[in-house]
Amino acid sequence: MFKDDLSIVLCGEAGQGIQTVEKFLTRVLKFDGFNVYATKEYMSRVRGGFNSTEIRVSSKNVKAFVNRIDILVTLKKGAIQHLKNRVDDHTIILGEASNVDDGYKFIEVPFTKIATEIGDKIFSNTVGVGTLSAVIGVDFKTLEKYLEEFFERKGKDIVNKNVEAAKRGFEIGEGLVKQGKIKVEIKKDPDIKDDLLLDGASAIGLGAIAGGCNFISSYPMTPSTGILTFLAEHAKEFGIVAEQAEDEISAVNMAIGAWYAGSRAMVTTAGGGFALMVEGMSLAGMIESPLVVNLGQRPAPATGLPTRTEQGDLLFALYSGHGEFPKILLAPGTLEDAFYLTQKAFYFADKFQVPVIILSDQYLVDSYYNISNLEIPKAQPQKFIVETSKDYKRYQLVENGISPRGIPGGAGLVDVDSDEHDESGHITEDLDIRVKMVEKRLKKFDAIRAEVIPPELIGPKNYETLVVGWGSTYPMIREAIENIGDKKMAFLHFKQVYPVHPDAKEYLQSAKKKIIVENNATSQFGQILKLETGMNFDVTILKYNGMPFSVEELVLRLKEGR
Repeated sequence: MFKDDLSIVLCGEAGQGIQTVEKFLTRVLKFDGFNVYATKEYMSRVRGGFNSTEIRVSSKNVKAFVNRIDILVTLKKGAIQHLKNRVDDHTIILGEASNVDDGYKFIEVPFTKIATEIGDKIFSNTVGVGTLSAVIGVDFKTLEKYLEEFFERKGKDIVNKNVEAAKRGFEIGEGLVKQGKIKVEIKKDPDIKDDLLLDGASAIGLGAIAGGCNFISSYPMTPSTGILTFLAEHAKEFGIVAEQAEDEISAVNMAIGAWYAGSRAMVTTAGGGFALMVEGMSLAGMIESPLVVNLGQRPAPATGLPTRTEQGDLLFALYSGHGEFPKILLAPGTLEDAFYLTQKAFYFADKFQVPVIILSDQYLVDSYYNISNLEIPKAQPQKFIVETSKDYKRYQLVENGISPRGIPGGAGLVDVDSDEHDESGHITEDLDIRVKMVEKRLKKFDAIRAEVIPPELIGPKNYETLVVGWGSTYPMIREAIENIGDKKMAFLHFKQVYPVHPDAKEYLQSAKKKIIVENNATSQFGQILKLETGMNFDVTILKYNGMPFSVEELVLRLKEGR
């Protein structure tokens, strides 16, 4: 029996409709009052290979990837071998004989046969949704209503056939339950019906809208393309100019130009695309232009594993751009973080006139779950543009280093230049002015540090073991520590990874044992913390095979590291 938490994995080849089943099932579950979470792993190909999707259904809100598979739906022979490290004796395998690897026990579910009887094998996905819905305990009326609304625009015949396919599958699922072959007990919560069901790309996109973003220029690159398409889809609704640039160099320069004209601009990319943007980063540093960049991390160098996940671009982002100039690095750990930190990125960029990089990754962007609410700002985002006078000086030497930023259209000339410049923005080779301008730009660090987002401490304040993480490792670390139940173990999560909050050193000094968890090979954030605090970690837990940490492996490795 599966009680309170169920992990379902669908596995087949690209093009078999795995995402369709995922989309239908997660939404039906949410509408019926179940907590739901989903994430995917997929190969870099349009057809063939093996892709899988994990769907967790739980009595409580869940946000983390688990290794175990309770129910495996195999859609292609070889799928079980693809997931062999996750399949064990407790795993129930559903599928057709032709799609099950030799030597494995399974329950025959004739998805294709039923779909063909209805009219086309394309309905096999709906049969599968019906079967799984019955096993979990979904009310069939909820499933029926969702299918009617989803397929309404395709006509009554398509609606009826999908409802029939779902009903046939539902009957099979009910039979499995009655026969005692599968038993699931998961509590429903009627309030969940009104929850939002978001993925990371949508959460970042919504955060950008809340932050006042009205211009996005990007060149499509996994895993950040979803943010571009989300904002493009809602461009008319929110007054956004969405431009698919010819390359990443154009994209970043368009965004800088948009900020110069008074817009709030964003670019999205991955590590390889960001490599082409670093000259633009330096341009933003020199002309003191605000800039917001979403950097979706994936395994590198070069093309690496383009559809997998990693936290390998932190130091690249920190040191991107030639020369010395301030920047801010944010790293969301949850969908809520993705929304609020993206919103905050536009505030930081505008106020301090610096580049702000949001370090997401494939895992965060492609995962989704139900959340109760996002607090939409009631007022328009705060802007820091000043009206220029005739004697306006774009780079006026001021105490905090943040010169008043005007835009073209006022009485004054807004002169910017990529060469070193004087207060008015005119090119200069005066070495004394050069020193003053460098110091002016670096003075912003003091103002930035005054508003650094503090790390979040989860667990006891009198901890002995402190586990440190950043970005998308948050859900797995938190659930792992909860499962361990050590009253002397706490978790410190950083949402802002640069500049580092000054309290970091005190947190680390208070621990008898310090453990850091990162999805990279060299503990990049550990290196930053050592530079900032002078402290080393006792245990370093790293993973860099392209997959996220699972809750189970972190439980084992954290127990070993205590």
